[in-house]
Amino acid sequence: MASIPDMTTIRRALDLAIHAPSIHNSQPWRWRWQEPVLHLYSDETRWLRETDPEQTDLMVSCGVVLHHARVALASLGWAVTVDRSPDPAQPNHLAALHFTADAPEPKLAARAAAIIERRSNRAAYTSWEVPSGIIDLLTGVGAEEGVMVVHVHGAQAHRGLVDAMAASESVRASDVRYQAETAAWTGFAAAAGVGVPTRNLQAATYELNRSPFVREHGTQLIDSGEDDASALFVIGTWHDDAPSRVRAGEAMSAVLLEATAIGLATCPLSLPVEVPGTRDSLRAGVFFGRAYPQVIVRAGWAHVSQESLPPTPRLPLDAVFEVE
Repeated sequence: MASIPDMTTIRRALDLAIHAPSIHNSQPWRWRWQEPVLHLYSDETRWLRETDPEQTDLMVSCGVVLHHARVALASLGWAVTVDRSPDPAQPNHLAALHFTADAPEPKLAARAAAIIERRSNRAAYTSWEVPSGIIDLLTGVGAEEGVMVVHVHGAQAHRGLVDAMAASESVRASDVRYQAETAAWTGFAAAAGVGVPTRNLQAATYELNRSPFVREHGTQLIDSGEDDASALFVIGTWHDDAPSRVRAGEAMSAVLLEATAIGLATCPLSLPVEVPGTRDSLRAGVFFGRAYPQVIVRAGWAHVSQESLPPTPRLPLDAVFEVE
């Protein structure tokens, strides 16, 4: 039996992994095969500096694609161990994946199909509550990645998260450079393969008594008038450095894929952690100052099937992968 996968297997795994969601679909990662190791780097040419000055979203995005790659490789029969931040002299060198003789984790392999099925669904969800058993399952799979995952429940806590979302949006509304950057990555201005094109554009609605977690698909808001009963998970880390943020992305990927496999709709929410004031309020209100919020995941029962939502375009593999 071969000790490392062949190039066909590597490419198949990465073709699947690059379906990972990222901030504004920027896909800020780069893979390199340097036999016998697969390396992951962040790509600052696709770093959204106005949206994400602290590189939180960039690192979380790279963490998602790292977990997606682990899942894809496991589904093809390959187990890996991850060396994180392998070269201190290269801070953008985030991970080195070493192939091992161990059998891949069955839980990872089972989630490969969910990579293709998953969509970011920001429409209103139904009034059906997510059962407590599923809440515990999603919290657990995220925590297995070495982070803290908190399900925000209770009227007061939920209200605090909604207020943080609205406050961060208010701050961004007056930020001209942020607005210009967002415009450059969305709508008709989105370049081929990156950004969020018009057909996928999901504009926020902040109408009276409407949760700011509700989004539109195109111009038609999917809303039955029922109360949205989505579950909200805040992913936090004990430290606020790049490796911790990558781990937060891996946890987000685990939650998204597990929820998708169950049949839930999901979407990541990053806006409240991009604005320092609202991030501080989340740290105090959700983690009592003990952890740093990195990203939020929303999950619930959707009015529409995942298949009806248009997939967001991706760069071709050769644009983010090189072989030495």
